Amino acid sequence: RLQAKPPKMDMFGFLDLAADLGFDAVEPTSYYFPADADEAYFARFKRQAFLAGLDVSGMAIGNNFCVPPGEKRAVQIALARKWIDRAAWIGAPVIRVFAGQVPKDSTEAAAFGWVIECFNEVLPHAEARGIVLALENHGGITATPEQLLKFVDAINHPNFGVNLDTGNFRTEDPYADLARLAPFAVNVQVKTEIHPKGKPTEEADLKRLVDILRHAQYSGYVVIEYEAAEDVLSAMPRHAKKLRELL
Repeated sequence: RLQAKPPKMDMFGFLDLAADLGFDAVEPTSYYFPADADEAYFARFKRQAFLAGLDVSGMAIGNNFCVPPGEKRAVQIALARKWIDRAAWIGAPVIRVFAGQVPKDSTEAAAFGWVIECFNEVLPHAEARGIVLALENHGGITATPEQLLKFVDAINHPNFGVNLDTGNFRTEDPYADLARLAPFAVNVQVKTEIHPKGKPTEEADLKRLVDILRHAQYSGYVVIEYEAAEDVLSAMPRHAKKLRELL
């Protein structure tokens, strides 16, 4: 409904729906806020979330750090800094961020270095604003656990961690790969489907996912990121009930 053109729901309706479904928190994504939203708008959003009994568990942006120094990188750095400030305005402690896709005329090694440089540039600002940046396993240069773990090893900063998206690995054993990354997770987004390599998409085993998080001693919020075909208004209550019972 937020994605419809024109949208069938605004961000305040999103808060109302989350409260009606009995959620404890929301994780808004930057794409769905109005382009002209100012600090006063975000103050209203924070107030309505509070009055609805909702925490703002985090925020998500759609950046691309696989860019060399120059104008395009400056745009991405400015985007990250802007949403770090906005996350602080609404009390979101963590932001889901991307690494990006390797450009066709470059190499993964070069792109890896660019991503590190971008994180090194924005992490001090995140630290100053009390925000953790959580890198997602989101294809591209983070399509495998080995790729993402390289970033974990390379970025030594207290305000950096992993955003574990349970539906994004297209590997032979997604559950095993998620278990490898779970100890580094500072935020978790659970999808209701999983996509093993070479096999049909299947409904995610939510109990198995929760067991992975328990074994890793993850203690943060678990966000439902719904992308399946069934209408969200009919599917979400069922999935939310099951996940709530498991947690």
